[in-house]
Amino acid sequence: MSSVKRLRTRLDETGLIHVMAAHSPLSALLAEEAGFDALWASGFELSALYGLPDMSLISMTQHLDMLRLIAGRTTLPIIADIDTGYGNAINVIHAVHEYERAGASAVVIEDKTFPKVTSLMAGGRQELLRIEEFQGKIEAAVATRRDPNFLVIARTEALIAGLGETEALQRAKAYEEAGAEMVLIHSKKKDASEIESFSRAWGGSVPLAIVPNAYPDLDAERVKALGNIRVMIYGNYGIRAAATAMRETFRRIIADGGVQNVHKDILPVEEIFDLQNVDSVKAAEARFLR
Repeated sequence: MSSVKRLRTRLDETGLIHVMAAHSPLSALLAEEAGFDALWASGFELSALYGLPDMSLISMTQHLDMLRLIAGRTTLPIIADIDTGYGNAINVIHAVHEYERAGASAVVIEDKTFPKVTSLMAGGRQELLRIEEFQGKIEAAVATRRDPNFLVIARTEALIAGLGETEALQRAKAYEEAGAEMVLIHSKKKDASEIESFSRAWGGSVPLAIVPNAYPDLDAERVKALGNIRVMIYGNYGIRAAATAMRETFRRIIADGGVQNVHKDILPVEEIFDLQNVDSVKAAEARFLR
């Protein structure tokens, strides 16, 4: 079964799938080991990996290169965060073609102007496209995909931009009419009130996706009770966890004047060997190196 079909099957089999952000093959392997249903090829996480803000500074080529590396090391379906589609509808055509070929099972396109500013940045510029123009992007994405199971998800930033629920619902319905098969609704409120209100008001026939970064108290049990949210994306937890662990470890080494204390608190190198699949390499050496 292709990864595209696996994502569709997983969505059909369960009421809710859990998707972990990945910024490298290693983070993807750890997410798969933990039991996540799919991966989020995160623009934010890759930008952070490069030490850059999430403001359309990472190119499509850089993102695609990492996605290919991730797809080569995991069996999980990958939902690609392609921001605004890297331009207008013509850019979206090119992007969808390339992401599908690279191994993505879905793309999420957001209705901001290009270049974008990351959603949760305090005081960040949050400008949205005209509804009709974004509908053209969604139509272009749907028309371009080769596999009809490849999922096109429309993300509206109306709540992020402070335009309110009515505008968010209007945009979501328009994007559904343009062919989007799922709507990602995003909020920067510290509680889930906007998301829960939107979910209850949503009358469309396509399901919803959320990214509960700003409102972490919204757990799976509450989401399932809403009935129409099918995807929870943990959008920046991988890079934040990695940065937390590295910062603490590096500071301890400097403070201790060596690794004599931290070495017992981090993964042994043998577990890294396991993630690297070293045993298969050793078996290949024994079989083929003469």
